[in-house]
Amino acid sequence: MSLQWYVLRSKPRKEDVVWRQIQSQGLENFFPRIRVHPVNPRASKVKPFFPGYMFIHADLEDLGISTFQWMPHTLGFVSFDGEPASVPDHIVKELKLRILEINEAGGEVFDGLESGDDVRIQDGPFSGYDAIFDARLPGNERVRVLMQLINDKRQIPVELKTSQISKLDN
Repeated sequence: MSLQWYVLRSKPRKEDVVWRQIQSQGLENFFPRIRVHPVNPRASKVKPFFPGYMFIHADLEDLGISTFQWMPHTLGFVSFDGEPASVPDHIVKELKLRILEINEAGGEVFDGLESGDDVRIQDGPFSGYDAIFDARLPGNERVRVLMQLINDKRQIPVELKTSQISKLDN
């Protein structure tokens, strides 16, 4: 076998511990993280892009699967029929580029949105609808938008995750 990318699962909120263990063994890995701008200034400024998962570049025949299965705070590899699933190199390369783009753009930021800005809902039950940005909400990266329903003059407030909206260019 040869070096391939695999996805290693970690226990919730233990990704950093597992990442440090992998680093200390000198193994190539990719733990995608993005910068965020939390409402709480004491909250972490970086969060995993795929919470609970990281990519390991290894020759599992040479190292052995048990190297990772018995590592503290891990839950094993993403597997199919008991065999760790490999991830093509080009997928990992594209992910690295995308994470770099997000971080160079300032991370997951919605500071550029002001009350009254037009937004499009990208995900969830209202996907594809346009709305008006109202406010950032305290807590876990949430926003409030105002939607106008068909044949209704009122604007209905809807709370969404920040990742569910994007600003419309006017």
